[in-house]
Amino acid sequence: MATGLVGINTMHPNRLVAEAIEAGSIPELAGYGGLRREVRYGRNSRIDILLTDAARPDRYVEIKSVTLKRGDRAEFPDAVTARGAKHLAELSDMVAAGSRAVMLYLVQREDCSVFSIAADIDPAYAYALAQALEQGVEAICYACRLTQTEILVDRPLATDL
Repeated sequence: MATGLVGINTMHPNRLVAEAIEAGSIPELAGYGGLRREVRYGRNSRIDILLTDAARPDRYVEIKSVTLKRGDRAEFPDAVTARGAKHLAELSDMVAAGSRAVMLYLVQREDCSVFSIAADIDPAYAYALAQALEQGVEAICYACRLTQTEILVDRPLATDL
């Protein structure tokens, strides 16, 4: 049985990650001079965060909020997500065009020790992620620390992809 808080407001993850990047709390995404949110790209989509810097390729960051827990695992998705698979294809397109792309899974709970994909819930998403990873899309996962008054991006979470 889960104990503790779980962040379920889908409006929070993009802001939380942007704040963490600006604070230097996500080393994989550090060192960029510019951070823009909700930038149009791809096939009628918006990227959650676009990192820019004159000294390096643009970095496209798609963020997925993770709340599902089974055993000690945080898992995504918790329902079929054709939109999520579309985002992975668009991230792959950005890599093919010379940019970098990151799928960032944000676990808004403290009671998980590893992150994995819920392939039994959405096999098409699991396949799309495998294809994206083969094409150079990066995947990282961070867990949050939650209190009654705040949610903070806290630590990297091991992945089993």
